[in-house]
Amino acid sequence: MLDIKKRKTLKSGLAIAGSALMLIACGKKEESKPAESSAAPAPAAAAAAAADPLKVAFIYVGPVGDAGWTFAHDNARKAVEAEFAGKITTTFVEKVPEGADAERVIRDLASQGNKLIFGTTFGYMEPMLKVAKQNPDIKFEHATGYKTAPNMAVYETKTYEGAYLAGVIAGKMTKSNKLGVVASFPIPEVIRNINAYTLGAQSVNPKVTTRAIWISSWFDPSKERDAALTMISQGVDVLIQNTDSPATVQAAEEKGVYAFGWDSDMSKFGPKAHLASAIINWTPYYKQSIQSVLDNKWSSGETWWGVKENSIDLVSLNPALPDEVKKVVADRKAELAAGKPIVFTGPIVDQSGKEVVPAGKEAEVGMLKGMNFYVKGVEGSIPK
Repeated sequence: MLDIKKRKTLKSGLAIAGSALMLIACGKKEESKPAESSAAPAPAAAAAAAADPLKVAFIYVGPVGDAGWTFAHDNARKAVEAEFAGKITTTFVEKVPEGADAERVIRDLASQGNKLIFGTTFGYMEPMLKVAKQNPDIKFEHATGYKTAPNMAVYETKTYEGAYLAGVIAGKMTKSNKLGVVASFPIPEVIRNINAYTLGAQSVNPKVTTRAIWISSWFDPSKERDAALTMISQGVDVLIQNTDSPATVQAAEEKGVYAFGWDSDMSKFGPKAHLASAIINWTPYYKQSIQSVLDNKWSSGETWWGVKENSIDLVSLNPALPDEVKKVVADRKAELAAGKPIVFTGPIVDQSGKEVVPAGKEAEVGMLKGMNFYVKGVEGSIPK
């Protein structure tokens, strides 16, 4: 039998070596193989961990569908998954309401091992910020918001540039000089787009006016259609939307007026009515963000890209558009691509006639991101 002192010595040695030693019932020592150092597996484990693909998650407010905001995001998700094949895996959850349920989904995705999570609508800002603070080892990115954290960034596209280009065409093509917008929620992003659409139209046709009907939803085909039909009955003959379904284009096709696709190419939903589509290309930004995480160079901040960065474009122009109209749009697009701030450069006045941007001056970023007024020519008032 081993005395107590020897047992303690063996126990201590075995703990350091990391091997298992058994004492059989009769008290004899079982012969064991030499123990390996506990530090030996570390390089292999580290290599395996490094080889694991980065898990990236996307949260969508609407259905993926075949058009609109969420569709554009999901196209970009598929593009980066192909671009980084073997280095990342992606997942998404669609139709997540803004509010309390969003927090549950974000928290669940964090618990599943996702290390980069994109929230793709304004209403996810507060719940994402809350979950981000509780998960400092995860990177979070929020679309269209304004609050950041050390591990939460904000990204946005200059959708107003696409709205402005569409407005240039609308101003040339309208016969009634009445333009319409099917609007979602009265947040700065949407108000900017209404104003930019109007300013684009006024730049080629000072007589135009714009009206908006707010439907309090990002995706509701029935409400979108009703809003479009209402404005058509009021004499509007060119429509644009800040909602997700193609219902506005379809209503325009049915009634023989014009409309623009929004966020993605909607030309197939109304070949005669469709003048062009103001699209968002999220792929460049998602590619950059994912690469920065893979390179361990990610940092929080705010990113706002437009035509210059190939994130905004006006596509599928109707072949029936006059050449003169196409040229004007091409020239304006070239200016935006060169970084020229042509959309919100003064003089700009609001509905009351007050000058809000002096002649020759560019609107400050703070004004753009907090825009809460209509420019002259937009009828009605902004809902509270």
